Amino acid sequence: MEKVERPIILVTNDDGIFAPGITFLAKVASKFGRIVVVAPDKPQSGMGHAITINSTLRIQKTNHHNAEIEYACSGTPVDCVKMAVNHILKKRPDIVLSGINHGSNSSINVIYSGTMSAAIEGALEGTPSIGFSLCDYAMEADFSQAEKFVSKIIEESLKNKMPKGVCLNVNIPKLKEADFKGIKVVRQARANWVERFEERKDPYGREYYWLTGEFVNFEPESLDTDEWALKNGYISVVPTQADLTAHKYLTDLKHFEKI
Repeated sequence: MEKVERPIILVTNDDGIFAPGITFLAKVASKFGRIVVVAPDKPQSGMGHAITINSTLRIQKTNHHNAEIEYACSGTPVDCVKMAVNHILKKRPDIVLSGINHGSNSSINVIYSGTMSAAIEGALEGTPSIGFSLCDYAMEADFSQAEKFVSKIIEESLKNKMPKGVCLNVNIPKLKEADFKGIKVVRQARANWVERFEERKDPYGREYYWLTGEFVNFEPESLDTDEWALKNGYISVVPTQADLTAHKYLTDLKHFEKI
């Protein structure tokens, strides 16, 4: 009988290789394939799709997740995916999993998220990819409550082909397992951060600034958004892509071609 090779599952994140979220994700994913972990050697939250071009990149073998291959990388989450796909692995992974992030990456947060940028990079590389986030910023967050759903989403994504260039943005509300209402496939809510910079002084009397602000959902009553799903006890799944073209306005802007 011909031996069937188990899928290669690349696991990364933006909270760093020591974060509890990636430990949990790698453990769950190990039920479905051969685990390769390439993750930042320190927290890289809010890095978006940044890549390292003006300094060196370093990788170091580690052994925190009982993975077949495991490296800590000095770069960003996107660097980690690029390094894994183009240098460390001899063949492309069957799926890229990013997370589980400590904190939400719903709505506009997807733009700033290192977690989701790693998943988007995986999709750009032609690999099915998923970014997972739990709406709990605490380092002692209990990821196990959502294990059943995380497992099913990974399993279904390995079984069923994802569209080219599309990844999944999965956000999990902070709930006990019994309180989850299920999964909703939804769109990204129209929301934004109303930001301000707090001015402070360091011990030497010099000014510095700390970014703070408030998250505002502009369509709280819309039933088809990730924000609504999370608020109402559902795990939100948003198909996400890198194409930022406002396609419906292409025709409206044709007048520029007459200038």
